[in-house]
Amino acid sequence: MILVVDVGTSSVRAALVRGDATIAHEEQRPLLPASPAPGLVEFDAAEMAATVLDAAHAAVAVADGTGEPVAAVGVANQRGSTVVWDRATGDPVGPGIGWQDLRTVGRCLELRGEGLRFAPNVSATKLEYLLDLVDPGRDRDLCFGTVDTWVAWTLSEGAVHVTDASNAAITGLLESDARAWSEDALDVLRVPARVLPRVVDSTGVVGKATALPGAPPIAGLVGDQQSSLLGQGGVHTGAAKVTFGTGAMLDLVVGAERPEFRTRGPGGTYPIVCRRADDVDTWGVEAIMLSAGTNIEWLRDDLGVIATTAESHDVASACESSGDVWYVPALLGLGTPQWDYGARGTVLGLTRGTGRPELVRAVLEGVAHRGADLVEAAEGDTGIAVPCLRVDGGMTANPTFVQLLADATQRIVEVSPVLEATALGAAFLAGLAVGSWESEDDLAATWAPRARVEPGHHLDRARWRDACHRAERWLPELSAVDF
Repeated sequence: MILVVDVGTSSVRAALVRGDATIAHEEQRPLLPASPAPGLVEFDAAEMAATVLDAAHAAVAVADGTGEPVAAVGVANQRGSTVVWDRATGDPVGPGIGWQDLRTVGRCLELRGEGLRFAPNVSATKLEYLLDLVDPGRDRDLCFGTVDTWVAWTLSEGAVHVTDASNAAITGLLESDARAWSEDALDVLRVPARVLPRVVDSTGVVGKATALPGAPPIAGLVGDQQSSLLGQGGVHTGAAKVTFGTGAMLDLVVGAERPEFRTRGPGGTYPIVCRRADDVDTWGVEAIMLSAGTNIEWLRDDLGVIATTAESHDVASACESSGDVWYVPALLGLGTPQWDYGARGTVLGLTRGTGRPELVRAVLEGVAHRGADLVEAAEGDTGIAVPCLRVDGGMTANPTFVQLLADATQRIVEVSPVLEATALGAAFLAGLAVGSWESEDDLAATWAPRARVEPGHHLDRARWRDACHRAERWLPELSAVDF
């Protein structure tokens, strides 16, 4: 049995994963971030640590009750979120800053003017902000970590200060080849090298979880999106998944060679480290949709068009088409490929005959078209074909949406057997380290989709692109922002 601690943006999960790649038990605890002012997203790192221990202890007790003790611990986590703590006491200093936090946007733009590219969602400028807040002289003995680092420190009672390559590569502080911390970035942001964690493999024993009964080894660390990719059997070049949650992220395995572009490709994707094993990186690209499930929440909570998220399927399936109604899901702007923060949500083609089913279906079609945009961008930036798309996340419980995604992409869509595959990926990495699985080929062989959806009729992609153009640059000053 592998214990996975999965720390998301709004909750902590502790899952027990069996050797047959099924989830035996799961504990979940809410852990909501705070927003003390517009654009600020904070969390209490001490509360996060306590919640992790509470959920993990409960899961270990269940494992012990079955007679199958925990063999190893894997950690999956929200990426880019930043914690700073005192090395001697282990106490956090200042707030934990969430990946969505925008307080350093101005600083990112200032650095951009100097030819230095830092996005506000990565850790780099968040760390600078925290150090300026609590250690302006840079003389305190502090530790920095992303959430994986903080969880490993917590589970090991301060014995382990590490991060894996998949998380380190999204801090903005690593060299582009992912082999060392960037001296240039550290110098510009005045970050002392001593605060940084050691970068380790994604799979491999890094210490013991002495805070848990039996002190099982901590043997896997990985960012949440890379974990979901691996959890859906995404091992070999060309494997791709999209996680449709509040937003949506596509991750495509490229292989041993890093993509040629340094930060962002022509199609708007970013290079990522999928995982590191035996000091060898598997590279990929990531494409991002800023709002996916948010659009369904908008229909439910703000418009009252549907009463529940599940009802979006029932209502949309009441009509055969949207009646030439088009919805561009740009409530927060458009990510890949446009990266237009000034784009806004748009509804086109309304007539007196447009009803509730057509509107709901148009919203689902819009998210499906954006999914197709991500696939096309990833293929264009890598030259790698994606013949089959694997999907997980809350929206994949909607059969109408999954069919529309297959229609928009004109690809087979395979639906994950678990709604969120993140826990499986972290379990696989920890299990590889302790012999639960022998090779990455064994991980690929675990993939058994819940459903396999063939594409049906073609959705009009040319008409979709026209709708997107009409949604773009609605707020020119925001559209001009580029990171």
